[in-house]
Amino acid sequence: MIGKLTKSLVDRMALNTIVWDQTVVGFAARRQRRHVHYLLRYRINGRQRFLSIGKHGSPWTTETARTEARRLLGLVASKIDPAQEQTETDRATFGQTLTDYLERRRSALKLRSFQGMEAHLSRQCKSLHGLSLKQITRREIAILLADVEQNSGPASRNRVRTSLSAFFAFAIREGLLEANPVLGTGKADEGPSRDRVLSETELKTLWQSLGDDEFSSICKLLILTAQRRTEIGSLRWSEVDFENSVINFPPERTKNSKPHSLPMSRQVRTILQRRYDRRNGSEYVFGSNGHGFSSWSEAKNKLDDRLNGMKEWRLHDCRRSAATLMCERIGVQPHIVEHVLNHISGYRAGVTGIYLRAKYTEEMRSALDAWGKWVDRLRPGGP
Repeated sequence: MIGKLTKSLVDRMALNTIVWDQTVVGFAARRQRRHVHYLLRYRINGRQRFLSIGKHGSPWTTETARTEARRLLGLVASKIDPAQEQTETDRATFGQTLTDYLERRRSALKLRSFQGMEAHLSRQCKSLHGLSLKQITRREIAILLADVEQNSGPASRNRVRTSLSAFFAFAIREGLLEANPVLGTGKADEGPSRDRVLSETELKTLWQSLGDDEFSSICKLLILTAQRRTEIGSLRWSEVDFENSVINFPPERTKNSKPHSLPMSRQVRTILQRRYDRRNGSEYVFGSNGHGFSSWSEAKNKLDDRLNGMKEWRLHDCRRSAATLMCERIGVQPHIVEHVLNHISGYRAGVTGIYLRAKYTEEMRSALDAWGKWVDRLRPGGP
């Protein structure tokens, strides 16, 4: 049978039938058992050959398969046997391609972004590593994303989905795929943006649940410095200046790609000095894997068990709570809090921010010293 292949025609095909496309010579669809497969018939070096393009369904629709057939016929016209090319690309697994992808992206991304993407693809997508790229369908991706959402929440699902889509876009550019199997999969609803601020009572409960272990020290620093968890969790000793009592975050480690010098309060300095006295030669203040602290979920769950049912909270709430309470409890001016947070917003995002380059180092130091003394009240004796 000859006709223009369309989705409706393919869906109506009877068992063991074949339809040859009237627009692309040699392109056809064949129904065998429950599935339809697209194929190409061509002649090279005087011999007729048949080549399977793939099963109907993501990523192979009538249009994507027809486009692939045209590409393959272009190879034939150039005296290249597409069967040989397909054999090589079919061997490319997710895991093998990932190694090349990570190497290329390492220098193009900020360290924090690279580490997040690497964790998504290396750990959370491990079930895909042994599969050929052409074996991975939208269904496989949907199942994986549902599993990520169940185990790690909707935000993690969406981040993994973004990393996967970028990876498959790379595979398409490299000629290893014709379609991105992530397209068409759903995004999870992450709910409204977070605005939770811990009350003074909750902050006191949290502080008093912290000990002297590594994660407790990180949590104390998050409260005392109002920095992001990745900035503290991946802190390097080279960024800690004890002589001038300041932490210097380089631009590649900040969200806005701006360098950030943060004065250390007495409480922060004490915590870091204790860590320094116990250092084991690592360049990182926390963690033991050469990439800073990484056991966030496990450590947070253990801490939550000690909090005896405190209302759901996230580590980022420490940053929001510190900024809010600095203004409300000790009267720090909002523009100084912005400098502590390294935010480009408010007046810093407008014309004044363009021309006003004051660093407010001493004002930040005074604010953080006052904040450290206020936090001291949460537990007598300090950190």
